[in-house]
Amino acid sequence: MSSNIDYTSSSTQFTFDVNDSTLFKRDDRNFINVLGIEQLNTLENISLLDIFLSRNKVIEPHYHQNAAELVYCISGAAIVSIFNPFTKELQNYPIEPGQVANVPQGWWHYEIATENDTHLLAIFDAPTPEVILGSDILKFTPSNVMAHTYCLDENQWKKTIAPIVPSTYIGPPKDCNRVKSTSEKQKEQKEQKDPHHKNKNKYRPSQFPNPYPPYQYPNMNPYMNPYGSNPYGSNPYGSYY
Repeated sequence: MSSNIDYTSSSTQFTFDVNDSTLFKRDDRNFINVLGIEQLNTLENISLLDIFLSRNKVIEPHYHQNAAELVYCISGAAIVSIFNPFTKELQNYPIEPGQVANVPQGWWHYEIATENDTHLLAIFDAPTPEVILGSDILKFTPSNVMAHTYCLDENQWKKTIAPIVPSTYIGPPKDCNRVKSTSEKQKEQKEQKDPHHKNKNKYRPSQFPNPYPPYQYPNMNPYMNPYGSNPYGSNPYGSYY
């Protein structure tokens, strides 16, 4: 087994307190700690995010361009939603303590906590988990490009994305004043009237139906690489190093 680590060096690290490495903090119940090679220099192709969420909080839609992600539920419960680029389907996977969901490298995904005090561990096969966030894509893509590309009213688009904060990480933001839909209001009223319902802190999978109908390109094998051929073989993203 080859390694570039000098295990005889006095600066070599074998332990680290992840509690001292906060990546993002929304409040005391919603935050993310990170462990990568910058925190622990003997790590090689592994890193992790230690995620704490209260009910209905969301790890915003994003993808990891350099690593796959294994999401392990320690406590509470969550739904891991993954967009499959081969089938064009949004797949929703409820996980509870002891259960995992696997997100392949580069796949669009997000997590929603369905119980308070949810604790997730996200494990990556890279020394540092790189990420591209949905909030950054929405905020930094020029409005005129979005309007022209998708035939939108540019002023309406600017107004729509104005509340978005770059690098949201955990949503919704504290000052969110979004008008709730009728179905959301009815759900809240039902829970208030029936506070002892055993599933009040959980979403049922049926509450997250697939909004994207299956799609297949004309004359295309649904399991072929949607990104086209590439010189790196089976990895459509190329070599990490």
